[in-house]
Amino acid sequence: MSYKFKFEKILTLKEREKEEIRESYRASVEKFEKIAEKLYELLKKKEDLQNFQSEKMVSGLSVQDIRHNQHFITNIEKTIDYYQGLVIQARNRMNWHEQKLSEMNVEVKKYEKIKENDFDKYQQTLNSSESKVLDELAVMQYTNKRN
Repeated sequence: MSYKFKFEKILTLKEREKEEIRESYRASVEKFEKIAEKLYELLKKKEDLQNFQSEKMVSGLSVQDIRHNQHFITNIEKTIDYYQGLVIQARNRMNWHEQKLSEMNVEVKKYEKIKENDFDKYQQTLNSSESKVLDELAVMQYTNKRN
């Protein structure tokens, strides 16, 4: 008699779901990193432009150039605001997927623990029945030798 876990199909299904959620989480992390990297580049670009403008102010800069730079900085700030919103959305999505993955890990662990306990019970039953058979054989041998 071989061991067969009664919830094996459910465990397999839960493990498959866990892998799908893990893949979704990984994709959301990648998307978050990509958006955050773009935001960083924009912030760096703004900082470089402000430093450039400060350096040029010392040596003299026309009003037209100042307006042009300020207009460009304003546009970069609008883009930064947009990307900050995207980063927040991506972080929230990533955190949601992380939570779902954590919940699925707990669920899979529950089924694995049930399987482990069920197998231990199966082993105990098997050992118990084996002991009974051996005891019966010993009793039969003893009675056969006495006769």
